[in-house]
Amino acid sequence: MRATIIVGTQWGDEGKGRVVDVYAADSDMVVRYQGGNNAGHTVKIGDASYALHLIPSGILRSKPSILGNGMVISLPGLLKEIQDLKLQGLEAKPYIYISEDAHLVMPYHIALDAAMEKAAGNNKIGTTLKGIGPAYTDKISRSYGLRVGDLTNQKYFKDRLFSIIKDKNKILSQIYDEPKLDAEAIFKEYMGYYEEIKDMIVDAGEMVWKALEENQKVMFEGANATMLDIDHGTYPFVTCSNPTAGGASVGIGIGPMCFNAIIGVVKAYTTRVGEGPFPTELFDSVGDHIRELGHEYGTTTGRPRRCGWLDLCILKKAARVNGLTDMAITHLDILDYFEEIPVCVGYDIDGKIYDSFPSASWKVEKAKPIYENFKGWNTSTSDAKTFDDLPKNAQLFLRRIEELVGVDICMVTVGAKRDQTVVIKEKAGK
Repeated sequence: MRATIIVGTQWGDEGKGRVVDVYAADSDMVVRYQGGNNAGHTVKIGDASYALHLIPSGILRSKPSILGNGMVISLPGLLKEIQDLKLQGLEAKPYIYISEDAHLVMPYHIALDAAMEKAAGNNKIGTTLKGIGPAYTDKISRSYGLRVGDLTNQKYFKDRLFSIIKDKNKILSQIYDEPKLDAEAIFKEYMGYYEEIKDMIVDAGEMVWKALEENQKVMFEGANATMLDIDHGTYPFVTCSNPTAGGASVGIGIGPMCFNAIIGVVKAYTTRVGEGPFPTELFDSVGDHIRELGHEYGTTTGRPRRCGWLDLCILKKAARVNGLTDMAITHLDILDYFEEIPVCVGYDIDGKIYDSFPSASWKVEKAKPIYENFKGWNTSTSDAKTFDDLPKNAQLFLRRIEELVGVDICMVTVGAKRDQTVVIKEKAGK
């Protein structure tokens, strides 16, 4: 069996979609295993740019693309994404399969997300307001979760929906002073969505397992990233699922022994969106310059991203949590014109030195980065096709990252387009 996981190692926006797109060329199937349309992957092919939120990036290779049970799915969002791709000349619908066990993001989830963030004021989490947190909350509570497969039984779905909305309307109106929702209108709306997706609904775990038994190559794509993991990220400023490699197994329903490669995607600097600690964040013109060079604005929200230097304490934790076999370094070209490139190799927290990322957010908030400085290369890397084509200082920068993290680099991206990729290892993994 050959299954590969692509996982973000920082706070998201590392370029996972781009890496999936490259490796999907040699894959037979691509699986998205968690998250919802709070995520955004952008892939540029020639002059075209494709923004994906729910559909796996493998769709751009016309590969079977599975939305796993670990996801929470906005059906209007999914259908809009399919339509947007069609307008760009890509017929996605025949390649999309949806797990019958994936949970639905409903209108009351979105309403509650906005109401809770508004009520939290300065203590807000900084969500994308897509209803992801409330949808996962309902899944875990068991009392209120609705799954894609429930749509196949109209009476069951309607009875559950009306009961749930009765309770949600009490919360919206009595606690948050927000308008109530119309259960009948939502029911009709979702029956309409069902007509459009009914042929896509499958037992996704069984489908993927059979593909692996037939020795097909399956790529698993995570959304969000390690430092946003509900268990291992900067809690509470995290997402509501497990973007880490362990989430791939439960997010589709195959055992962990099926995976032989886990590729961690690493942006050559660090960014994050929303609230939460960020030790290497830059608040000066250098941070602004990185933002503009890297076009660091959210694919999903359009919000400007917070920018800072590469943090190896984060990468060491990501390597441990995910069991990384390889790293893919993205956006190297953004560092092309810096005279000096600091890289965080440790923290000073109240006089104690740490060389990996601590779990407690209050410790991270007090962390003072310890930097190792690298000489810049002051020349464009955008035309590089092999590792030897890269400037000597860029090679030294990359090799030092490998040395300190203890994981080999399998590929490097040096521009936004598909062909601006330096593949160092044709086959990642064990």
